[in-house]
Amino acid sequence: MNSTVRTVRTLQAVAVIVGIALFLWSTGLPTIFRFAEAASITNASDTISNSAPSQLANHTIQFTTPNGMLTGQTFTLTFQNTFTMGSVVEGDIDLLVNGVSTSTGAVSGANTWGVTVSGSVITFQTPTSHGVGSTTQMQILIGTNASGGTNRITNPSATTTSHSIDIGGTMQDTGQVRVAITDQVNVSASVNTSLTFTVSGVGASTTVNGSPTTTSATSTSVSLPFGLLGINVSKVLAQDLSVTTNATNGYTVTVEMTDALKSSTGATIDGFIDGSNTVTPTAWQGPSANVTDPATYGHWGLTSTDGTTTRSGPQEFTADKWVSGSTTPIVIMGHTGPADGTTQGYGSARVGYQVQISALQEAGDDYSTTLRYIATPTF
Repeated sequence: MNSTVRTVRTLQAVAVIVGIALFLWSTGLPTIFRFAEAASITNASDTISNSAPSQLANHTIQFTTPNGMLTGQTFTLTFQNTFTMGSVVEGDIDLLVNGVSTSTGAVSGANTWGVTVSGSVITFQTPTSHGVGSTTQMQILIGTNASGGTNRITNPSATTTSHSIDIGGTMQDTGQVRVAITDQVNVSASVNTSLTFTVSGVGASTTVNGSPTTTSATSTSVSLPFGLLGINVSKVLAQDLSVTTNATNGYTVTVEMTDALKSSTGATIDGFIDGSNTVTPTAWQGPSANVTDPATYGHWGLTSTDGTTTRSGPQEFTADKWVSGSTTPIVIMGHTGPADGTTQGYGSARVGYQVQISALQEAGDDYSTTLRYIATPTF
């Protein structure tokens, strides 16, 4: 008898539960209970300071996390084992959240992110006091670009492919960024996303961005042979750049020189204009040749046919306008979407280099420097 009563009561309870479930479903109430879904990070990129193989480089990694992070959650940067992490520690790493620098430490605390480095994995844990909201932009500086940073990551030795950094952790969102390693001027990468960057020589007697001075000689992908410089006569050489990528948010190409344009005697052909190293494109003018100021003896600069780069406002290039060469990266080409490698302003540009000396420029038959191009896609 008791068994029969328990069976009946069990069936009644099941019936009630099923009835409630059907009622909730028919009224749409289940839609009240939703859970955040994992998503891919967006606006992800890694800009390195040196793209040469086996060289030390700073990394600037940024991405947007669609779902944000709860208190106590982590995100990780897992470098492909082709990178050498060396002595990089928490003190070599800065974290900016939505563009604002944050406090970091070996362990997380109130308003302090915990940062640890273990092997090829860097782990970031939210402060104990709060997480981060949805669509938050994270930016990580690794190396001497971080405040007080002294150690950098060594680039892979291989130049034949691109190299990945995976973004994950206990947060819900995941993704990946990649960098391409190039021997000074050529970069090539092919993965789920694609990037191809090439540099080509330009023949003699060719125009460059509206300059009245045409190219004086033929360049190659790895050389700019100005040859003998005449007094008060400017010389121009050029290279053609091509970028093909399916990166949703486009790319940026920069150029920098490893050292000043100088001879073995220490004499220098300074930056345009008269050693002032101007960053605002300006009409070309010859050196002023003030005998008391060696910076005015001669100078050189560069221009680009890409007038819609990521340079701000009046710093965009226009016809026959020049800036100084620099050991700091100069944006010379860019686009905000996919590039086909051939269309001007989207995937191709011609970069010109002009030099002019006065009669005061110190003699020397070995003035030289090295240029480094870096292409950074934003997927």
